Amino acid sequence: MLDKLAENPGLTDLDTNLKLNKPQLEVKIDRDRVADLGLDVSVIGRTLETMLGGRQVTRFEIGGEQYDVIVQLDPRERSAPDNLARMFVRSAAGEMIQLSNIVSIQETVAPKDLRRFNQLRAVTIHANLSPGYTLGQALQAVQATANEILPSTALTDVSGQSREFRDASSNILFIFVLALAFIYLVLSAQFESFRDPLMIMLTVPLSMAGALLALKLTGGTLNIYSQIGLVTLVGLITKHGILIVDFANRLQEDGKSRAEAIVEAAALRLRPILMTTAAMVLGAVPLALAEGAGAESRQQIGWVIVGGMTVGTLLTLFVVPAVYSLFGRKAGELKEAAIPAPAPSPAE
Repeated sequence: MLDKLAENPGLTDLDTNLKLNKPQLEVKIDRDRVADLGLDVSVIGRTLETMLGGRQVTRFEIGGEQYDVIVQLDPRERSAPDNLARMFVRSAAGEMIQLSNIVSIQETVAPKDLRRFNQLRAVTIHANLSPGYTLGQALQAVQATANEILPSTALTDVSGQSREFRDASSNILFIFVLALAFIYLVLSAQFESFRDPLMIMLTVPLSMAGALLALKLTGGTLNIYSQIGLVTLVGLITKHGILIVDFANRLQEDGKSRAEAIVEAAALRLRPILMTTAAMVLGAVPLALAEGAGAESRQQIGWVIVGGMTVGTLLTLFVVPAVYSLFGRKAGELKEAAIPAPAPSPAE
């Protein structure tokens, strides 16, 4: 799998924590011969465990202190593979049988340690990204290679920044929809209408187009940080539509027609909208031009806000008035919504 991933120019410094560099002796038991000699495989296992690993057989006490009695071969007698051939086991008939007659020894290598992830034995592959290669592209390439090479019984997972990216990417759509729904409900309660919030929230796709355009021109990508900026942009850009629609409704309540109200509202609210946009854009410019450690994350958020607010504001000044002139509430509807229902008399 490492050889296959090395063919991808977007991945560099490939490495794994699986190091097969620990020498090991593999003892294979001839079970047919063991059965012919009347031996038990468990006896062979216990003999090897006792001679090589040691076994505590009893304790004794001297002067109030307890000491363990451990049976084990002398270190000089268990320092070479040939020592195994000179060990003996006792059969059921009481005969001593040399281990070399019933076992074979093979020198192999094994991992120095066995790592685990999510309570399963795991091998971790590490890699760095080449310039211009995104984390999302890397994860797709690694997963495709794993599906091609690994057996169907193998499981794959990610950790660290890759895990955060995967979780955030899977949740960003839900968070974005939740943010839109929350803003819509708040605006519906504020304007006492389900129509006005829809006209106000037309500014959201306009700003998103500007944010994505800014990312495209600056070489950015749709990653965790830019997605956070998009969610933030939803709350920032809707303020422009609120300023225009709310003021136009008030002018209609004062007796002006819908067309006159929206034209005057757009003209009078132009300065506050431009001042608000300038403050937000200038405040985000240092993020967009950030340098040093962590600059990549700040730049993504900064360019999303700069591009989204700039393009979104310019389009809002034309789109919201046009939509309001066609679908906005008329003066009669606004007065009916503003006049409370008469309270019932005490007799009633």
